Amino acid sequence: MIWPDDVLSIVLAIVLGAAIGLEREVSGKAAGLRTNVLICLGAAVFTIISRQMAAGHNGSATRIAAQVVTGVGFLGAGAIIQDRGGVHGLTTAATIWLVASIGMACGAHFYNLAIISAIIAVVVLIGLAKLAKALEPHRAEDKSEETPDEQDA
Repeated sequence: MIWPDDVLSIVLAIVLGAAIGLEREVSGKAAGLRTNVLICLGAAVFTIISRQMAAGHNGSATRIAAQVVTGVGFLGAGAIIQDRGGVHGLTTAATIWLVASIGMACGAHFYNLAIISAIIAVVVLIGLAKLAKALEPHRAEDKSEETPDEQDA
């Protein structure tokens, strides 16, 4: 049976997943709005199911949660691409991992933790992207000073 708190968990997971997904969408990343909403929602639903199943029995509510973490790790690994000596998608993979944890926090009724984590995530994604862009010319200078052997390492 769905309780009002579970509806709140689901709605909050959608809103927080959308907040992070919107930033990823605007940034042109593959895992954008829909993906982040679905990951957050899915993690919340699995956590609600786990909590409900364990409530009437002597089972542990952490079993399904542990499997959510494993499944999300698989999604994150799929987002990482190795190309010409560089690795791409690490921020996307980390975002997938974090969004799932926010969904799990919603499903477990840890609303304050979920909201604060989502706010921090958006601030980090937006703020540090600007900082990284500002530092980019300095990174290019450092690479141009390396010898060809050092560039291949």
